[in-house]
Amino acid sequence: MTTPVSASELTWKGWLTSDRPQSRLQARCGRAYIIWQRFAENRLALAGLAILIALLFVAAFADVLAPHSPVQGDLRNARLLPPGSAGYLLGTDDQGRDILSRLIHGSRLTLFVVALVAIIAAPVGLIVGTIAGYAGGWVDGVLMRITDIFLAFPKLVLALALVAALGPGIENAVLAIAITSWPPYARIARAETLTFRNSDFIAAVQLMGASPLRIVLSHIVPLCLSSVIVRVTLDMAGIILTAAGLGFLGLGAQPPLPEWGAMIASGRRFILDQWWVAAMPGFAILVVSLGFNLLGDGLRDALDPKEAGQ
Repeated sequence: MTTPVSASELTWKGWLTSDRPQSRLQARCGRAYIIWQRFAENRLALAGLAILIALLFVAAFADVLAPHSPVQGDLRNARLLPPGSAGYLLGTDDQGRDILSRLIHGSRLTLFVVALVAIIAAPVGLIVGTIAGYAGGWVDGVLMRITDIFLAFPKLVLALALVAALGPGIENAVLAIAITSWPPYARIARAETLTFRNSDFIAAVQLMGASPLRIVLSHIVPLCLSSVIVRVTLDMAGIILTAAGLGFLGLGAQPPLPEWGAMIASGRRFILDQWWVAAMPGFAILVVSLGFNLLGDGLRDALDPKEAGQ
């Protein structure tokens, strides 16, 4: 038995899926609707999106959701309590602090890191890659050799060196991760730019008198956005793990901030007897990283230009 479709729904679907859009708004909305349809067909991608939405919700309402203070504990009565103890669903750490509350507030630090790294690294890589691909010649050679220098170093090792030079702290950790994250985006943007640098529509824009800067920013950068967005989403898991690694080594967020990597570092001393102190933040990192990976895979399939032509 099929579900009846209302006339208004048919009208909206017809407007969104029209082969002859009457405006740019209609064309963009139709494109977004088709992408969402392909994305929604992937159940794992929807699961990744649900994890991300849950993370945003928890971070936004951390003060309401957290049952206890994330930085103040009860050393006398609540030290290293196991999960399920009265008032402590996930147990407590060696300072008598509620692990669940620290995980909830730590979600804000996780989003802070991934958002700032994406805001800093993605635009830098996008601009460098599009300029190198469009300009060619010595400009391309210089920019790509600089990119190769950054790619020659392991990301975590370079981030460790930068944080050691700048000093420990969450802000310096974000800056170090961003500096080490932009080269892959530049490579992707350059490859995308080379595919349509000599296209007819670019030649038409040049004949109309557009400057190279305007061509890059207004015509080439938008065409490279989808590939860069997919790569950024897939890299979020690696960014979270790098931030956790810096926190584990004491170079990221400093105590008493509830950063998940630092929580694992403080709990490694009790891993055999009080396993939950390190296992709970480790599980949180696992779930969030998995969510970003599933979301990135779904976006890659939905934004695939080969699928768009089918």
